[in-house]
Amino acid sequence: MIYISAFGMVNALGNSLAQIAAQLTQGHAPGMQPREGWLQQGKGCWLGEVQGELPPIPVALAAHNTRNNQLLLAALAQMRPAVEAAIAQYGRERVAIVLGTSTSGVDEGDRQVDEGLAGYDYRMQELGDPSRFLAHYLELDGPAYTISTACSSSARALISGQRLIQAGLADVALVGGADSLSRMPINGFASLDSLSASQCAPFSAERDGISIGEAAALILLTREPQPLALLGAGESSDAWHMSAPHPAGEGAERAMRMALQQAGLQPQDMGYINLHGTATPLNDQVEAGVIHRLFGDSVPCSSTKHLTGHTLGAAGATEAALAALIVQQNLPLPPQDFTASTQDSTLPACGLLTSPQPLVRPIIASNSFAFGGNNTCLIVGKPHD
Repeated sequence: MIYISAFGMVNALGNSLAQIAAQLTQGHAPGMQPREGWLQQGKGCWLGEVQGELPPIPVALAAHNTRNNQLLLAALAQMRPAVEAAIAQYGRERVAIVLGTSTSGVDEGDRQVDEGLAGYDYRMQELGDPSRFLAHYLELDGPAYTISTACSSSARALISGQRLIQAGLADVALVGGADSLSRMPINGFASLDSLSASQCAPFSAERDGISIGEAAALILLTREPQPLALLGAGESSDAWHMSAPHPAGEGAERAMRMALQQAGLQPQDMGYINLHGTATPLNDQVEAGVIHRLFGDSVPCSSTKHLTGHTLGAAGATEAALAALIVQQNLPLPPQDFTASTQDSTLPACGLLTSPQPLVRPIIASNSFAFGGNNTCLIVGKPHD
């Protein structure tokens, strides 16, 4: 079994685990607000932004000076002692880094084209830059690479870290992902009519698309027993359509079944499911059908994307870290917010929470689905016999 020894994250809920736990419990995200200046034609949209100052990039690493990498440093700061202890115990060549992103430093590249950016370096916008930067920053010599499979990127980073340790190629793995706000994906989703005009409302009758957010989440995986574990992981690729899920959710179901099998668990063992729940009409319909087919209506479920925004390549790690936080601190389960919308009664019954509930079983599944039919499911919780 692969264990979780530490984790850190920043997103629209807050800049520390304490802030995020408090705001998640209250169902309020200070960084999720309507914003101007991101969409063409002067249109506004709701975006999830990390508020406050971020750690500076060292001058010696100025070629990696992006907001994306600053977000990573903010997440790393929350768990730096555990990372340093792992490096001291195992050596710099036995610590792997696997990260996921979909934008890397594309925003800096955009600003360079638009107005010129002081100190711009092409490496800033390379998809491989986050892992390269963090490896240089921590002076590590182990495997270091970045995965970019759209919105499943950082979930696949966790799966890759798990495999590196199991294969004996690393003793610990620092995994996760980051995506910063950028005009390119925001306008790209708008061009697909997938961007909500207001704060996204997963599983509501009025849902009309996603709200994009920025975030970073890092998780330290190890073989050494810990109170939290990555109990199981599943992945699939149905390749049904470039941007739409399989209408029956066949690939999503395969990923969930694989995660359950790897964890040695049954559907009824789950304490909560963090749904992908993007608030696009098709995603929520398909995911509700898969959950109903596999879990029935007995396992509490909800999406947290109305609080963080859809953090794209960082979504899988962000929601796995939220799952770890809920289990670690025994937080109440976050309900779906229908205060400004109505629940879609035409969707299959899937255990959707409409009010906070306690976590009865300390085992949480987290789904992340991506363009191209790229599907993942991670199961995080307390180790079981």
